Amino acid sequence: MPPPPGAATSPAATVTATLSPAPTEAPAKPSGLSSNFLIDNFRKGGPIMWPILIVSIIGLTVVIERIFWWGGRWFRRDPKRIEKVFTAIENGDVAEASRLSRGSRDPVLRMMWNGLNHQHASLQGALQVAAGIEIKRAGRFLVVMDTLVTLAPLLGLLGTITGLIRSFSFLGNEELAVQAVTGGIAEALIATACGLGIAIFSLVPFNFFTSIVSNLEFELQTPATNLEVMLEAQGAAREMEIAGTHQATGKGSSI
Repeated sequence: MPPPPGAATSPAATVTATLSPAPTEAPAKPSGLSSNFLIDNFRKGGPIMWPILIVSIIGLTVVIERIFWWGGRWFRRDPKRIEKVFTAIENGDVAEASRLSRGSRDPVLRMMWNGLNHQHASLQGALQVAAGIEIKRAGRFLVVMDTLVTLAPLLGLLGTITGLIRSFSFLGNEELAVQAVTGGIAEALIATACGLGIAIFSLVPFNFFTSIVSNLEFELQTPATNLEVMLEAQGAAREMEIAGTHQATGKGSSI
């Protein structure tokens, strides 16, 4: 506030008023959304980021579901019970082997139970059907992950093309050329990076789950082969006993 006319002013007050800077307004703090790195880059990535986001959500959901499924499968394994089933079969007690394998959550025991209860019709066919069901359960959503590995980079490439098209469309306007071209290149790079990142994220668990499905096939094939061999051996032994009994009966009747 300036002093009234005629009022005396001291030299110190004049120097202080001259040297003191004018008050400036505090800069506005950026909002939470605009300061968020992920949201900012998502907006800069253009409209192709929405299908990329959907693909990433699907991929993350599938990976989490498979992790929990395979984790639960390890707790369902019962190798001691499998040994008891084979011991019962070696002793010729097929009924006890069927009882031991009934109601188990172990895929190997489920397959063996199905084979033991359908051996009179077709043992090999029953084992193959049961093994196929277990492998199908284990390989669920692998097709989805395979599709995501291929689709995500293609979406990133599409975002690259749309970003470059947007950049070149502003080259004729000298006033907006620099800003528009820079924004289009940023859109292209962000979309490409996100697509490749999703593909890499999906490729590693996809290969891992594929390998353990192959291991499960081997784990099912080995007990199925052993079961077939043991039951065929027992059937051949019974036939030999019956044949020997008939021969002894025939000799006794001839005497």
